[in-house]
Amino acid sequence: MGDTLSVVIGAAIGLIGVLFGAWFTARRQDRMWLREQKLKAGIGFNTAVVQLLDYLREAQLSDDGPGANELANQMQQARSALYLLCADDTVDLADALARRVWSTRPTEGRDDRRAEFRETVDLLRRFTRQLRQEIARS
Repeated sequence: MGDTLSVVIGAAIGLIGVLFGAWFTARRQDRMWLREQKLKAGIGFNTAVVQLLDYLREAQLSDDGPGANELANQMQQARSALYLLCADDTVDLADALARRVWSTRPTEGRDDRRAEFRETVDLLRRFTRQLRQEIARS
């Protein structure tokens, strides 16, 4: 009877160890997946924003062709992914950045528009720092 009890206790401890290990591994994989998805969405968003800003230095979205429309769609898709994956602070910065991009006008050598453009680039940097911090925490 005593031998049976010690076998059962040993088996129970082993089973608990296996369950804990499986839970810990699954949780770690979930965190890694989430980090990877945030990174992909952030890269897509940043890339589309930078390409749109480069385009908008010379033309407005109202003058856009298929290239600008495609970039705007890419930005919106990446922003949607950020909405689903990221914290409110990161999403708020993505929203502010998207609004700034929509209102960007060609600089045409004007100092006031160049200043607006620099502010938009600064906002892009803030968003990138915020996303980087969020990814590091996850």
